[in-house]
Amino acid sequence: MDVFLRSLELRREHVPDFNVYPFALPVIRNLERLDFHPKVTFFVGENGSGKSTLIEAIAVASSFNAEGGSRNFNFATRRSESDLHQHLRLARGVRRPRTGYFLRAESFFNVATEIEKNPDAMASHGGVRHHEMSHGEAFLALVQHRFGAEGLYLLDEPEAALSPQRQLSLLKLIHDLVAQQCQFIISTHSPLLLAYPDACIYHLSANGLAAVAYEETEHYSLTRDFLNDRARYLRRLLGDG
Repeated sequence: MDVFLRSLELRREHVPDFNVYPFALPVIRNLERLDFHPKVTFFVGENGSGKSTLIEAIAVASSFNAEGGSRNFNFATRRSESDLHQHLRLARGVRRPRTGYFLRAESFFNVATEIEKNPDAMASHGGVRHHEMSHGEAFLALVQHRFGAEGLYLLDEPEAALSPQRQLSLLKLIHDLVAQQCQFIISTHSPLLLAYPDACIYHLSANGLAAVAYEETEHYSLTRDFLNDRARYLRRLLGDG
């Protein structure tokens, strides 16, 4: 299938200074071109590696609100986004998405507040009052009621609101939407979400950005080692023998 976003390039010639944030981040400083998977693209890496900065810039360059929501949302609780989006060139597919959403865990409360202020937004979100639900329930309800076919969806650390079982529920929802010609770009720490088959995983590190297999991620190897021999792992970690 044709994709909504094919790739991005950093317009390096327009970067004012690679020694200041966000351009000093290794992932940005070394960035030239990044290709998106037609179904699901993941960004993984340690805190501070630039996952959220990158996905936020892609979202804003795609005309989404920096704090989240659909392209119809235009609010700012506190302006904190970088100007990275101004230096990205997105290569788009022939088809345009019928719908889309930028969903980030850290500002979901603000998005839910904006939804409840607007009757049209409430209707398009299934009439659900997200503030009357738990964080995880509200997150899933938004995906269930607002996400639809032929959509472009960017998710920033969605597992922050979800139990392991709910993460698996989200994985199934993503799979169902991919079957309806949707494209996802997701930053995550979750080894459960990363297990989605036929996806591209980009690891962000001090060396920049590189495509890796699921089994090559630290998220997979640490979880595997811990579960395979929890007692031995904890002894080594805690220095108890």
